[in-house]
Amino acid sequence: MHQISGTNRDVAWTEVETIVDTTIPDVNVVRIAVDLACRAPSVHNSQPWQWTYSDGRLDLHTDRGRLLASTDPKGRQLVVSCGAALHHLETALTALRWTADIERLPDGLRSGHLATIRFQHDAHPRSHDFDLLSAIRHRYSDRRPFGPLSVKTPLPRTQPDVVRAPGVHLTVLPPEARATLAAATEITAAARRYDTAYHTELHWWAGHSIPSGGIPPNALATAENLSRVDIGRGFPAGRDNDSAEEIDRSTVLVVSTDADWRPDWLRAGEALSAVLLEATVEGLATCPLTHMTELRQSRELIRELLPDRGFPQALIRLGVTDRKLTPRQTPRRPTDSVLSVVSHPR
Repeated sequence: MHQISGTNRDVAWTEVETIVDTTIPDVNVVRIAVDLACRAPSVHNSQPWQWTYSDGRLDLHTDRGRLLASTDPKGRQLVVSCGAALHHLETALTALRWTADIERLPDGLRSGHLATIRFQHDAHPRSHDFDLLSAIRHRYSDRRPFGPLSVKTPLPRTQPDVVRAPGVHLTVLPPEARATLAAATEITAAARRYDTAYHTELHWWAGHSIPSGGIPPNALATAENLSRVDIGRGFPAGRDNDSAEEIDRSTVLVVSTDADWRPDWLRAGEALSAVLLEATVEGLATCPLTHMTELRQSRELIRELLPDRGFPQALIRLGVTDRKLTPRQTPRRPTDSVLSVVSHPR
């Protein structure tokens, strides 16, 4: 075996350090991180994002072809969904020992270009970061009724520190707010009872199998279980009937913002992801709720519940379930269909 000694060894290490660029991750690292980012929740599992990687720079864009025109005509939930994917990406990169330097809305507030991500190979993940990475792989939206939180299953200890973005707030609603939430749900359902376009869109995305998106029957609760959750969206009935709870006794959290435009929606999505992952680490069942924020009248009811009268962007049910049979995780688009790698000749 050839050995390098003395000055030659120093020269060799200098050459290696010159070759290794600590700001440009290998494309396989980016592919892994994007694959994990795309495990993020999105409205109706529409996965409305596109990524482009070129010369050490990763860009996140909205996929307007996956806008839910009846449910989300302004694209607010589309941006919230992309924000959740952005936080998933940052969490995955940390576990892979890369720090993400994120520039949000680099082309202006109206652009579909939501973020530019650059990298430094200087992250020092701790055990909790690997717990969050595992949570990305295991988290799913559970639409069954939940049992209540208790002393043995409280809110995650880190919950008050999860949402640190400026202008974004997390509110834990008291039990007496449940009646208002149920009223907001009924207002939304009544307004859309005869909305053919909305129901056509809903049934396109939910209740049958789409190979790379949507919500399959195994991930939707049965009609009986749906009726036990008084604050859930009126999804088509599915096949998930494994629940020991007679009624839903979940705790409800609200992610809200001081303002109500694209930067706020993006940050709200990042906060939503952070809460869901922390709760999953603690073994809690979770289900994001957005139907109460889609129409003005129901959204105003939710605003009345907030101490700062901010703009509610998403709600989250938290609780416990009997996990003998867990709902099937929803399908995801192949990574190559959402990630473009652009190579420039040198």
